[in-house]
Amino acid sequence: MTALTGHRITEVTTSPIRSRYPRTIGRNARLGAHGDGPSALAVAVRTDAGASGWGLYEGPQVDMNRAVGRPLEEVFDPGIGVIDPAALPLDVALHDLAARLLGVPVHELLGGHGAAPVSCYSGAIYFDDLDPEDAPRGIDAVLADCAADRAAGHRGFKLKIGRGNRWMEPEEGFARDVEVTRAVRAAHPDARLLVDMNDGYSPERTIRYLDAVADCDLFWVEEPFAEHAEGLRVVRDHRRRTGSQVLVADGEFEPDVQQVLDLAGEGLLDVLLMDVLSFGITAWRELMPALEEIGVAASPHAWGHPLKTLYAAQLAVGLGNVPVVEGVPGTTDGVDASGHVLEDGRLLLAAAPGFGLEPPP
Repeated sequence: MTALTGHRITEVTTSPIRSRYPRTIGRNARLGAHGDGPSALAVAVRTDAGASGWGLYEGPQVDMNRAVGRPLEEVFDPGIGVIDPAALPLDVALHDLAARLLGVPVHELLGGHGAAPVSCYSGAIYFDDLDPEDAPRGIDAVLADCAADRAAGHRGFKLKIGRGNRWMEPEEGFARDVEVTRAVRAAHPDARLLVDMNDGYSPERTIRYLDAVADCDLFWVEEPFAEHAEGLRVVRDHRRRTGSQVLVADGEFEPDVQQVLDLAGEGLLDVLLMDVLSFGITAWRELMPALEEIGVAASPHAWGHPLKTLYAAQLAVGLGNVPVVEGVPGTTDGVDASGHVLEDGRLLLAAAPGFGLEPPP
């Protein structure tokens, strides 16, 4: 018998919820302007004993009521996560509910294997140098974004690069990518720097870029090109030849999970990035031991919503093997997240049960 015993799911409700960024987020190598904040679904699960949990859902439209009427223990195991595929759309909400019933934060439910507080970088440094189109602001706009996020508590920045993939002539865009990287490093010599190509580079251009910024102490390069072993071997061999310590991170965009695992097992990927929502907490719980066994780290993709950063941080503290999480600056309408504190580049999670977040009214 556990704290979940005797609870039957009686209701699942959904409502739209809006995230808001502190500024308009611009373009990346593949996509146009990201705007000032997206919407998602807030999903709440209630039991016949009056308990409840909630969380975000991002994904295709599905029947959220397939677990209604079921005993909670038939769809969720605290040691595993969701155990009935019909309840997977409730993944976050059920983790919140179970942890609340147990009276612990989600990271404790997950085992408490990681260190706290969690290193957290800003993932909001896009191509703001290119906007507005009729009067581009130049590199100063990127530096202003970094300064704003540093003032908010970040000490790491992930720079979007790949301007030549769509928005500039290839060589001009490449030169700007290098210039931006160097400018941010000069302005923030103590910061952790990461870069994200969003599949906008080739293996050859990736090597050129690594050579051009070899003295900038990058932590990782993310999604340099669509995952394929041949190109990743070229990059790996170059890193070995030059003694580069930069990591290669991938697996975010519509991943073939077995493929990225195979690439990681071959030593071609160092960090896997499957999304904290679309891949899911339960899936991460199952996968993490295999990653640790082959010496590969994780950093669940969190971009889109500030709450996803908090979910990823709970995974980091709960499962371990997550060196850094992606920070999404901003707020969520109707949600008080002030119990979670970002200070000096580290995110300290609230001690409250569940995800430490009350649902919007």
